[in-house]
Amino acid sequence: MSGEPYRGIPCGNRNVRGIIMRFVSWNVNGLRACLRKGFIESVQSLDADVIAVQETKMQPGQADVDLPGYRQYFCSAERKGYSGTAVFSKIEPENVKMNFGLHQDEGRAILLQFPDFYFMTVYTPNAQPELKRIDYRMEWEDDLRQYLLELDQEKPVILCGDLNVAHEEIDLKNPKTNRGNPGFSDQEREKMTKLLASGFTDTFRYLHPEETGAYSWWSYRFNARKNNAGWRIDYFLVSDRLRGRIRSADIHSEILGSDHCPVSLDLK
Repeated sequence: MSGEPYRGIPCGNRNVRGIIMRFVSWNVNGLRACLRKGFIESVQSLDADVIAVQETKMQPGQADVDLPGYRQYFCSAERKGYSGTAVFSKIEPENVKMNFGLHQDEGRAILLQFPDFYFMTVYTPNAQPELKRIDYRMEWEDDLRQYLLELDQEKPVILCGDLNVAHEEIDLKNPKTNRGNPGFSDQEREKMTKLLASGFTDTFRYLHPEETGAYSWWSYRFNARKNNAGWRIDYFLVSDRLRGRIRSADIHSEILGSDHCPVSLDLK
């Protein structure tokens, strides 16, 4: 993100002593339902320049997302009411690409190309109970990592979304009883370790290495959210060379409307 290509773009009160861009990611577990639960007001309060949404569960045109000033990009699954991603951006990208590689039918990825960086949001496939879909999940992980590395050779990458894995024991409330379950299997955690080792930084853990009780998803069962028995499975990852530009990486657990909460990243 060299230079100042976005001088003059409104960034709220964050635009002090240099340009700060804010990115937000949120698995809304059905965008149409979330719109009825305050989605517009919630994302407006976060004052982001780019908003990524996962699990939209809709086709374009099925709902009016009233966000003036934002360009809207939707990637929908072929199967209606399933998966899906969207990005809302105040900044016009140079190029937009839906999906990647062989993963074309479930609407799980959107890539925006900006002059100095790539921005990508993904909704990673769930391994399913008893790890029934773990083979496909492993293929996805390998293909995504390779794709990110290819992009990273051209310019830095910002990746966000529901990555459907709690990386370390600190990232979920009950690691011992969940070991081997989808989202906390050894295979999925190892793939995350490999991705980070290949040149990417988990922005939240970079700034908050020891913080406990920081979760972004809670089951609807057993009063999990009330008891903060959650998982941190929503992430912002950046190319390692962007580490010095990280200003904040936050989890907005106070925002309701989904079984996930938004996560945000501020970059200079």
